[in-house]
Amino acid sequence: MKAWITKYALTVGIQEVEGKVSDIGGGGMFCYGNVGYGNQTAHGEDWHKTREAAVKRAEKMRVAKIAALRKSIAKLEKMTW
Repeated sequence: MKAWITKYALTVGIQEVEGKVSDIGGGGMFCYGNVGYGNQTAHGEDWHKTREAAVKRAEKMRVAKIAALRKSIAKLEKMTW
């Protein structure tokens, strides 16, 4: 099965992978690739059945990260010594 992984979307982008849905944990886990010691996995909102859903999730992650960074910047700008 083809899936799109957004687990690392803000660092490496959206990954298109082949894998399968695992029966372990109620079927919400997608197993793909092999890193030498086992398969990589993505859970919940970290994997998607369509590219459109993955792009929508990645955009949501991007907006949230920008908001968090703006908050951090504001906190740093308020600091005085």
